[in-house]
This record gives sequence, structure tokens and C-alpha cells, in this order.
Amino acid sequence: MDLGLKGKTAIITGASRGIGEAIGRVLAEEGVDVCLVARSKDDLDKVAADIASKTSRRVVTHVADLSDPKAPEAAVKTAVDAFGRLDFLINNAGATKRGDFFTLTEEDWAAGYGLKFFSAVRMTRNAWPHLKANKGAIVNIIGIGSRVASADFTIGGSVNSALVNFTKATADMGQFQGVRVNALNPGHVQTSRLERRLEATMKAEGITREQAIKRDVEHLGINRFGDPREIADLVVYLCSSRAAFMNGSVIDIDGGQTKAL
Repeated sequence: MDLGLKGKTAIITGASRGIGEAIGRVLAEEGVDVCLVARSKDDLDKVAADIASKTSRRVVTHVADLSDPKAPEAAVKTAVDAFGRLDFLINNAGATKRGDFFTLTEEDWAAGYGLKFFSAVRMTRNAWPHLKANKGAIVNIIGIGSRVASADFTIGGSVNSALVNFTKATADMGQFQGVRVNALNPGHVQTSRLERRLEATMKAEGITREQAIKRDVEHLGINRFGDPREIADLVVYLCSSRAAFMNGSVIDIDGGQTKAL
């Protein structure tokens, strides 16, 4: 299916691995020139070189810690300078610390909001004039913790819930400015972060990787973990004109894990 994206441009944050990397790849495969943003230069350069060689699209990188208030403006400038326009923004950066509420520090809370929430706010603010000019779209990658609270996810859950509200508010703003804003709530997806959690379980309980996976998916009430490309495929659809009537949508993509309305 041709989604009509050839020649469009996009910024993807958190693009050096996992879901962000997959989004960059799939967008490029659909003909989009991509600006990949992340903190790790070595990882970013490897991903960019591989995408460019396999898709023949223009791929630029911007190394930055998006918790720095000045970094989002510079990231948007890199993309616009390279491509001359900006059509899509994918806010994917940010991980938050899990743990007992009473042991989480002020620094942990500031870091969680600084990288995931405020980076999305600042990236949106700086990208908005360009997206408005091109009738573009934003997709925020949030997480199912926005829907269901968990005692060991007080930072991440509240950050994610804030991003859902931010998505709805900016979608309302974009309704008559030509900018569509939607969000995805991925569940448990096969990324390096999930792999580290599996390894910790294996070590703590003396079980195999297969046993750890089986136990986790049964506990979560799903059949398997997700693949990053499954998230990326939905992002690409949301960027396309096929999703032109979608604005302010928040979609769970979690294998059926979330039972809440």
C-alpha cells in the first residue's frame, strides 16, 4: 500500500534503538527523509548509515540530551536546515525510573519529567510552525502506564498520563491549524530495555530466558511481546493521509494487556 509519504520529512527522537529506530526505518522505507535524534552518537551513526544504505533516503542525525531545555530548538533546526521543511514529529525519547515510591529521589522525578515530558513539550513548541505550514502531524509514543497505575511506576505512570492530556490539548489546538496530534501506548515490546528486565529475572530466579518470557507473558495476559516494527507501522499510518480523520486519538497497542476502558 502506497501511503503517499514520499518526499516528506520527519524528526524521530530516541531514535538510536528500539521503537525509535524502527520508526525511523519504516518511515524511510516509505520514502520519508528522516532526522534521527538521540544521546548516543555511536549508536545513532550506525543506525543512520544502515537506514541510508537500505533506503536511499536522506538521513541526518542530531546528538543531544533532550532534557536540556535548549536541545529541542537545535534538533528542529538541524532537520529544517537539512531538508528545507518538516512534516512529522515523532516524540519517542525518554525512559523513567521504576522503584519503591519512598526510595525514588527528587532527581529521579526531575529526570523522568525532564526527558520524557518536557522534551515532548519543547519539541512540539519548536516544530509546530513548520508542521502548521505543511499540514503535518505529531505522534507521541507514550505507554500503557498512562492507563493503569502501578505502585512501582509512580514516575512513569504520571509522566505518561500527563502526555495523554498534552496530546489531547495540542490536538485541540491543531484542529483548526492543520496539525494532527495522536499518540500510541505501546505495551511490552522487544527492546533492549525489556531484555534487561528479562536478564534480571533470569539471574534473580535462576531460570532460562524462555522460562522468563513464558512467565511474563502469562502474567500480563498476552500471547507474546510486541515487535518494534509493529509500533512503527502504526506510526507511519498515523502520519499518512489515510489517517486524516484521526486527531487526538490515543491508541493502545499492547496485545490486549490493558483491560481498562
